[in-house]
Amino acid sequence: MARVRYGARTEAEIAATRAAQAKLPDIWSTGVVATWESDPDAVAAVLPPPLKPTARPLVRVNISKVSLPGYPLGAGSFAVAAAHGGVEGWYPLVMPMTHERALTGGREVFGEPKKLGEVTVERDGLVIRASLARHGIAFVEVRGAVSGELPLPAPSRKTDFYFKFLPAVDGSGFDADPVLVHCVREEKVRKLERITGDVILRESVYDPVTDLPVRRLLEISLGEKTTDQRGTVAERVDAAALLPYVHQRYDDPLQVFDGPPEGSA
Repeated sequence: MARVRYGARTEAEIAATRAAQAKLPDIWSTGVVATWESDPDAVAAVLPPPLKPTARPLVRVNISKVSLPGYPLGAGSFAVAAAHGGVEGWYPLVMPMTHERALTGGREVFGEPKKLGEVTVERDGLVIRASLARHGIAFVEVRGAVSGELPLPAPSRKTDFYFKFLPAVDGSGFDADPVLVHCVREEKVRKLERITGDVILRESVYDPVTDLPVRRLLEISLGEKTTDQRGTVAERVDAAALLPYVHQRYDDPLQVFDGPPEGSA
């Protein structure tokens, strides 16, 4: 009988897959990173417990093209600074990806808030434009021009916080206790340039990033980087405390009834 590809894999095939995953080469990305100070109350409002705000209400957007073997990947992250115990890091609210293959591992293994979207990184001479878009709206756009080289940082370690959970089959709560994941990334940079420009946030009912406005732009850079990552479960979290934030993960249809913040243009 011809092989049935949906059938069970052999132990040798499973072992070969694990071995291949453990020997991934460095995968380099070219991306724009912008960091700014935002409204401290807004940053605090999006953090599910037990995450807490840091001393500065920082927001960071990362918009990259990743040189994956076989096909390029557009990858983005819109995150706020957060702390868990003595660990400071970033809590991503949305992570647009251009391929479904990039969604599954991150969402199912780590609990990353990945969604299919459009990711653009363009360079024309010194002019740079990068954007994240979903549902036809470029809800984040970074534009500017290269204004000089930046010194290469030493290899560094960064932590992202994710909540891994499964919504209950009956539509109420979760099927099991959710967990808080620490995802630690080791990052190396081989090129880094300063960008002089600005960040534009556009209103979207599905990606309401305009609630975290640019109060003071700190830095925009364009870099070539490679990272590896490993995740650990830091703790099991209170399901009732996390439930009010679950809509962050999904395109909640009730969001269309949420108006922009009072006093916004």
